[in-house]
Amino acid sequence: MQKHFSFVIVALALLLTTGKVNAQVKVGYISLQELIVAMPEFKKANEDMADYQKAIQQQANEYQEAYQRLDSIFVADSAKWTSAQKQVKRKQLNEAYLKSVNFTNQEGPQMIQRREQELLAPIQEKAVTTTQTVAKENGYTYILSKEQLIAFPPGDDVLPLVAKKLNISLTKPAAPAGTTPATTAPKPAGSKP
Repeated sequence: MQKHFSFVIVALALLLTTGKVNAQVKVGYISLQELIVAMPEFKKANEDMADYQKAIQQQANEYQEAYQRLDSIFVADSAKWTSAQKQVKRKQLNEAYLKSVNFTNQEGPQMIQRREQELLAPIQEKAVTTTQTVAKENGYTYILSKEQLIAFPPGDDVLPLVAKKLNISLTKPAAPAGTTPATTAPKPAGSKP
């Protein structure tokens, strides 16, 4: 009987201790996406990204135009060329085609993705660092990503606290950066290059 009584006392003590630990845990959440979009740095990065995308699109267009120009010359003049000249011109045409397709489908989008990461990384870091500071100042043990939560109470959203710390307004979000430009790959020549 005494062993049973001791076990109950130990179990009760563990429950009370666990209850105190759980009472000290304060959990909040934030939408970093909403925060980042509201930051002034994001607007500047978004403008820079739009300019960069235009430059990539312009380069893709130039490669496509160069290919089309070589294709037109090949179609118009190949009848008067020697076999060796046709072979050299066909090689140039194929290289121009591959350069255009590669830039449009791989190189250009990769450049855009790298640039977007370069622009957004410091903004994301500032958002996370500020959120961590606000969590510490307000006694939050954990801050979870709102985008990963299914249900959450409105009182534990720390977004307004972080926005206040950054001195930003949350009223009007900007358009997200990183939209890839619409590009079209050049079509192979009607003649056999």
